[in-house]
Amino acid sequence: MKDLTKIYTERKENFAAEAKILRAKYVRFSLLRLVSFVVGVAVIILLFASVNAAAGVVGIVLFLLFFSRFISWHLKVKDAADLAESMVKINAAELRYLAQDYSLFGAGKRFVNPAHPYTTDLDIFGEHSYFQSVNRTASAIGEARLAEYLRTPAGLAEVTARQEAVRDLSGKLTDRQEFQAVGLLTEDDISHVQKLEEWLQEEPYISNNATYKILIILAPIFALAGLALWITLIPWYAAILFALPAGFALKQTVERINVTHQKTNRAENILAGYAAMMQKLEGMTFTAPLLLDLQKAFFVGKEPASRQIDKLSYIIGQLNLRDNFFAIFFNLAALWDLKQVKALEKWRAENKAQLPQWFESLAEFEALNSLATDLFNNPERTFPEINKAAIVRARGIGHPLIPADKRVTNDIEIPTRGHLKLITGSNMAGKSTFMRTVGLNIVLAQIGAPVCAEKLSLPPLKVYTSMRTEDALHESTSSFYAELKRLKFIIEAVEKGENIFFLLDEILKGTNSTDRHTGSKALIKQLIEAKGSGLIATHDLELGSLEKEYGGAVENLRIEVRIEDGKLYFDYKIKPGVSESFNATILMREMGIRV
Repeated sequence: MKDLTKIYTERKENFAAEAKILRAKYVRFSLLRLVSFVVGVAVIILLFASVNAAAGVVGIVLFLLFFSRFISWHLKVKDAADLAESMVKINAAELRYLAQDYSLFGAGKRFVNPAHPYTTDLDIFGEHSYFQSVNRTASAIGEARLAEYLRTPAGLAEVTARQEAVRDLSGKLTDRQEFQAVGLLTEDDISHVQKLEEWLQEEPYISNNATYKILIILAPIFALAGLALWITLIPWYAAILFALPAGFALKQTVERINVTHQKTNRAENILAGYAAMMQKLEGMTFTAPLLLDLQKAFFVGKEPASRQIDKLSYIIGQLNLRDNFFAIFFNLAALWDLKQVKALEKWRAENKAQLPQWFESLAEFEALNSLATDLFNNPERTFPEINKAAIVRARGIGHPLIPADKRVTNDIEIPTRGHLKLITGSNMAGKSTFMRTVGLNIVLAQIGAPVCAEKLSLPPLKVYTSMRTEDALHESTSSFYAELKRLKFIIEAVEKGENIFFLLDEILKGTNSTDRHTGSKALIKQLIEAKGSGLIATHDLELGSLEKEYGGAVENLRIEVRIEDGKLYFDYKIKPGVSESFNATILMREMGIRV
């Protein structure tokens, strides 16, 4: 059994030491960079003054070659230091994870949707959620893809492919972390990616206009001619006439260029980060077919995706120079904006079909990387079997968010056509937690993730829940009416024959006991007749009589509490039958309420 704490601690310390050395090296050579620049300029001046102009020109060329190489190398040292520091953060976050602290990972609050069939009740998104525990995505598109995994069951073939991919990735600790570390160096925003995708659908307006293409070539010639004539023959106001063609083109295109710039300007750094992540993926070795297919997408086109994305980032960066105070001179002298938009349109014409697929593959890798990290951190977890048998069989099933040393597991078998299990038990006995355990693991099974169970087999199912209902003030809706709407939503899904697995907790709790009992019986009858299947937790012990009435379609389960010397002891184990223990008055006394 691997010692995860030791692994992550050693990696954190090693990368911290590496980062310290690299950062110190970068600082030392920053001083050398300044000194070399001053010395280089002095030497060039000396060559011009003491030798001749030819020697000075040679000196300038040699200095620029040397200094540009030096800057490039110096920046690589900085990038290496940044990457090492990012690796330190990743391993520190994993150590926090092992201590059940998920706060350093994105909680996916933007994906919370109370109307979804199960995500709210099963704590899929939000603080202390499953998403937060498993999320190792760095990009906005990767985070969105992981959320989509958890919201939508996959088909059997896709589940199998993802399982193989997760197994393959889980053993590549260094590759996984380096991929994640590169992504963490870029802060992106899904809205900027969406704007870029909007730009991708636009029609060209520079590259398909012969006049603008000719002016882009002629503008620098006009500018140089005007400058030369101003110096030698004509006054400045006459020289300005040579800039009129450029001014005309700028006036005609400024509104459309503004729109293009608005849709692309914030994507420069995002794309540079995506390119670095893709470059990492392009160099990795895989065996899982899904990973190989995703990787192949990066090699569709004249060059690898990382280079093409990097080029797009560079062009956008050049267009962003229009925000500079001196941009007007660039435009009048060389039609800079038109030239860069023309380059963008050329890039789009060559890569429009590939860009969405590159983003898709990157997002998929990030989602799979998250599931692979979860498997690495929890090697005891297993992959379920998805089959056509109309039954859920679970052995040693537990809740993924409960620490292993505190987790209580259970075995259960549930037919998935016209069968439900009524779970009774006293307060705090663990009925709701058990239902969430079953529901969450069914969800994980159908997205290709490892499950928290010794063994789990099930058919394809659609999970629906009604466990938390609240007042909807904006709709002037009480919690009881909100629950009725939710139950109607579930009944309609069951009656459509969609192979629904439902989880209902304390149904009709907003009305009196007689109403609740009558309504619960009617609901159970309707669900069974519609061939629904699932779990219902209740305090209504009289519903236990339905087991005999429905001849096997209803089964009673209980979670008991043991009372000794006025103290409560919970074992959280599922047993057959109707609950016989009560604890409300004991709990009230412990809270200081006289009973």
